Amino acid sequence: MDDQNLKDQQREAADNKLIEDAFNEVLKIYLASRHRRKVDIINKAFNFARQAHKGVRRLSGEPYIMHPIAVARIAVEEMGLGSTSICAALLHDVVEDTDYTVEDIANIFGERIAHIVDGLTKISGGIFGDRASAQAENFKKLLLTMSDDIRVILIKICDRLHNMRTLASQPANKQYKIAGETMYIYAPLANRLGLNKIKTELEDLSFKYEHPDEYNYIKNKLADTQAQRDTLFAKFTGPIREALNRMGIQYELKARVKSPYSIWNKMQNKHVTFEEIYDILAVRIIYTPKVRSEEINECFKIYVAISQIYKSHPDRLRDWVNHPKANGYQALHVTLMSKQGKWIEVQIRSDHMDEVAEQGFAAHWKYKEGEIGDNENVDDDSELNNWLSTIKEILDDPQPDAMDFLDTIKLNLFASEIFVFTPKGEIKTMPAGCTALDFAFQIHTFLGSHCIGAKVNHKLVPLSHHLQSGDQVEILSSKSQHVQPSWINFVSTAKAKQKVMAILRRDNRETQKKGEQILDDWLKKNELEMTTPVLNKLCEFHDMQKHEDLFLAIGRRTILLGDKDVEELLEKKKNESTSSWLKKYVPFFGHSEKKDSKKNNFFIVGEGFNKKKPVIINEENISQFIFPACCHAIPGDDILGYIDNKNRIEIHRRDCTVANKLKAAYGKRILDAKWDMHKVMFFDATIEIRGIDRKRMLHDVSEVISDKLDVNIHKMTIESNEGIFDGQIEIRVHDRNEVKKIMGELRKIEDIKEVLQIL
Repeated sequence: MDDQNLKDQQREAADNKLIEDAFNEVLKIYLASRHRRKVDIINKAFNFARQAHKGVRRLSGEPYIMHPIAVARIAVEEMGLGSTSICAALLHDVVEDTDYTVEDIANIFGERIAHIVDGLTKISGGIFGDRASAQAENFKKLLLTMSDDIRVILIKICDRLHNMRTLASQPANKQYKIAGETMYIYAPLANRLGLNKIKTELEDLSFKYEHPDEYNYIKNKLADTQAQRDTLFAKFTGPIREALNRMGIQYELKARVKSPYSIWNKMQNKHVTFEEIYDILAVRIIYTPKVRSEEINECFKIYVAISQIYKSHPDRLRDWVNHPKANGYQALHVTLMSKQGKWIEVQIRSDHMDEVAEQGFAAHWKYKEGEIGDNENVDDDSELNNWLSTIKEILDDPQPDAMDFLDTIKLNLFASEIFVFTPKGEIKTMPAGCTALDFAFQIHTFLGSHCIGAKVNHKLVPLSHHLQSGDQVEILSSKSQHVQPSWINFVSTAKAKQKVMAILRRDNRETQKKGEQILDDWLKKNELEMTTPVLNKLCEFHDMQKHEDLFLAIGRRTILLGDKDVEELLEKKKNESTSSWLKKYVPFFGHSEKKDSKKNNFFIVGEGFNKKKPVIINEENISQFIFPACCHAIPGDDILGYIDNKNRIEIHRRDCTVANKLKAAYGKRILDAKWDMHKVMFFDATIEIRGIDRKRMLHDVSEVISDKLDVNIHKMTIESNEGIFDGQIEIRVHDRNEVKKIMGELRKIEDIKEVLQIL
């Protein structure tokens, strides 16, 4: 027993030293920053959090307090935040994980810190229905608080970054949930706030856990080609250094290597191999201007100088200096032709622009705690305020559904930007892909809701016209015009979408009430009550997502209630022909010829089901799972399981767009899934080929697939136009590796230029 006590004491002493060292490191970084010294309150927050989390450990085995300390360190070191943020980071899990309340935090540390901690505390308990998304609701709460204090989201991103860095200790299903959520929400958020370095790390870590093989492949490829890039960088920058030295400019030259995730993304989107990606290397020129007021002029002088050494690409000049991105990013991008015959992008930025590029809004923060009052805010002229006001407007709508809200916010996060001019010549930043209607709503909700068309560059265009950078737009409106349901199909900005949906919702309320009354009368007639389970069953039966959609459809008479609905509610056995939803789940793997009269025997998740264990898919049980058509997963794909509303398991590819949304919204239903197939069953796959047409091309293609690889061609179509052919081949394969092998062999055929895989 004494030995045990001794071990416990030694462990406690080691833990205390670990904790003290980690915290002192945070203090050291804070004291070296430009912030006013407020050490007392930071010490107080640390001691309070340490006491609150005492005895609790993380899955990795380290004391729990190490996590808040690490989050505080990221906040001060990588974002440049001050004492308020450090305290909030140290305390961010106290309310959620202990008996302390937000009121306790407010009494001890003040309202400001308590407000941030409250925003970071998840809503818990049984307040969410089975079909609701707790993740989406919590994210909504986070953004609601963020619109008052932007530090909430910044600390949340710090928290997420540390969670991602320590994700290895989590089970696989949790890894997919957290990585998916990160990729879906937090990486775009970091990008929107200009936190480029953090965004890149979040993407890479998500990619690492979701696609470990691809991640390691690209990492190894980057390591193997490092020496080539170093040589290219030295040869390319030599003449540039000479020119800048002659000009007497103080500068630093850096090589920027594309991140593994961006490389993989490009390989997927462009259907190219690693070797075919030519922009892995970029060069950064970071200069310190002699006079700060001449910063922009100096930037263009450097551009002129290097353009005289290398020929520039005429269509690849990006002037983010005079027209900064919405997240504050400034730089001049030019693509030059090197002497080695490769296009290389050069990014020219000042030291200040570089700081903003790495740290975003956090770099030019006006939150210097203690220097300004409680109403401190970011620069008035910053684009951040415009974005925050958009989010406020979205949140002002009394009842946005959390999932709709999540989707709407996403629209604003992902989009790259274009610049559009008003008739008076004012410049407006808009997301790429926006329409004239989006622009109208951007100016004013009234103008948007009464918009009938627009003049773009003095030419009349419809509402759905997509705007280009540099367009001058005049909106035409009429008081007789009203919001149309079809508008939702072509608006692309969060603000416009939300406003259109809010107006339509208002118009639909009367119809909903009428539908609800019809349903209530019908249920009473059939001696049934309007309860949540009854409404859920009817929603599933009629393929409706929400109760409101059901009321609306009944009110519009697009759903007529009858005997089949009564049968469904009373759970009487139905003939398969009445089950319309079943038709959606006809398996794709060749059972169509056996038309079973029996209902599909899908696996149902019961109460004792262990979500941490992987679902193993083999020849015997494959028919028990649902394979939705969104991603068409076949053996060899990285996959996951999702428990649907009927407790059945759907199998998705991990990079499927539907799966990404499910991970971000319904993470608790995500399962790890693995293949255990033995090349017995066949699956459909489609390959697309393009190239230069010639005699015997068809013969060569079929010879490679059928004779050389012994693969069965299910269907083949090839069209030739002016010497260029385009073809699709449908084949039956055992797994994804066979598809890759076939594609590799097809690429070797003379005059085939592109080989793509279609899902």
